[in-house]
Amino acid sequence: METFLGRMFARTRNGSQGNLDSSIDAGRGLRLEPYSRRHFQTWREAREASREFLQPWEPKWRGSDTTLPEFLLRLRNDRLSRKNRSGCSFLLTLPLHGTVRGVVGGINLSNIRFGAARTATLGYWMRQEHSGKGYMALAVESLCRNAFQQLELERIEAACLPENAASRRVLEKCGFQEEGYARQYLEINGTRRDHLLYARIADDSVIR
Repeated sequence: METFLGRMFARTRNGSQGNLDSSIDAGRGLRLEPYSRRHFQTWREAREASREFLQPWEPKWRGSDTTLPEFLLRLRNDRLSRKNRSGCSFLLTLPLHGTVRGVVGGINLSNIRFGAARTATLGYWMRQEHSGKGYMALAVESLCRNAFQQLELERIEAACLPENAASRRVLEKCGFQEEGYARQYLEINGTRRDHLLYARIADDSVIR
């Protein structure tokens, strides 16, 4: 019964099954690609090269976080989430050596709910050397636009630490509006932290 109801609520208003199963071109050579085994090496390089840069904004890293088993677990979890229509993850890739593309970040929608809610939660990360260059704003805008159009979501939510000025700029540039303040919202780097809450609705403007 739960599986049937999940499929039923995942249908768009015209009765079709919208999805985000394909790669998305975001512009300036940036592409959002579903997880694949071939991404492992440059994903690990991107994460390891940016460990100190990312750690203050993420759950505490474990020693196994950039191993192949951990990557394959992420791959399996993404495929399961897509099958259940509860989430989707993408790796951000750019041409690094001629036509060879490499991972420079990641972005995802989680906790996708259909029915009356039609909403999801946004998350993302960027390799340090590619941060501050506008790539994440392109990725966020592209994913939101496709989610509103393909899944017919009405609302996408996000949260960030109050001192994370870069993340706040990305969200605000992409039409997200600050809506509130949540105490001890998530555990970040081993400590429960307060977060600012943002949201964008389908009627909000595109990149400003």
